[in-house]
Amino acid sequence: VRLQVQNVEKPLYRGTFHCFQSIIKQESAFGLYKGIGSPMMGLTFINALVFGVQGNTLRALGKDTPLNQFLAGSAAGAIQCIICCPMELAKTRMQLQGTGEYKLKMKNYKNSLDCLIKIYQKEGLRGINRGMVSTFIRETPSFGFYFLTYDCMTRYLGCEAEDNYVIPKLLFSGGMSGIVSWLSTYPMDVIKSRLQADGVGGVTQYNGILDCVRKSYHEEGWRVFTRGLTSTLLRAFPVNAATFATVTVFLMYMRSEDNLHECEPGPVIQQPSSL
Repeated sequence: VRLQVQNVEKPLYRGTFHCFQSIIKQESAFGLYKGIGSPMMGLTFINALVFGVQGNTLRALGKDTPLNQFLAGSAAGAIQCIICCPMELAKTRMQLQGTGEYKLKMKNYKNSLDCLIKIYQKEGLRGINRGMVSTFIRETPSFGFYFLTYDCMTRYLGCEAEDNYVIPKLLFSGGMSGIVSWLSTYPMDVIKSRLQADGVGGVTQYNGILDCVRKSYHEEGWRVFTRGLTSTLLRAFPVNAATFATVTVFLMYMRSEDNLHECEPGPVIQQPSSL
């Protein structure tokens, strides 16, 4: 977020690792966890919603084809924006608060919940949903590629429940799914971050998505749309590897018990294999 929104004329960070070092040096290791309350509150619901909607949509479409995997994932991505957008708004505002300060001289927000409450009091529902359209444009195709890639990778690697290497294969498949997902719509993530950070300090720069794209490109060139990509991909692989592997292994465990008839067909992988 900090790399995506920093001022090009007076940049604070030269890149991912310089940003990492600067935050620890200036704000201590706790600076790396600013805004963690928002994901902690929202990610459980988001993942439950995403995997639930994806599975039910895939069943409703009937056949397990690559196109249906993409459509089911896209539907899940679109619906979870309702939670994702306010969550990321609070996260962005909290992460930008007190940049470069070891001890905050003045806190606008005590925590993520306080951040959302104050935004609502000042700007109403429209303020809470700032960046909703850009989030929708990012998440819809992104989750389509997310589930499509995972399905293709697990098929290609031959993931079977009795395979001794099924866990490493699932981790690799999930990690690659996260990378492909982010690469597919990353420029829109930059725009979303800029729109959600806009207005901090009382200064508004952008009138909407197109205005943000135009001004960002005019001031910084096409490279602006890859700002922070390295740190995003470094995060994407382990996070999504853990997410997909955990969900899949849990479903495998549940199906091995007496709950077989209640749980199948599952939301993640529907293919002619024991997995």
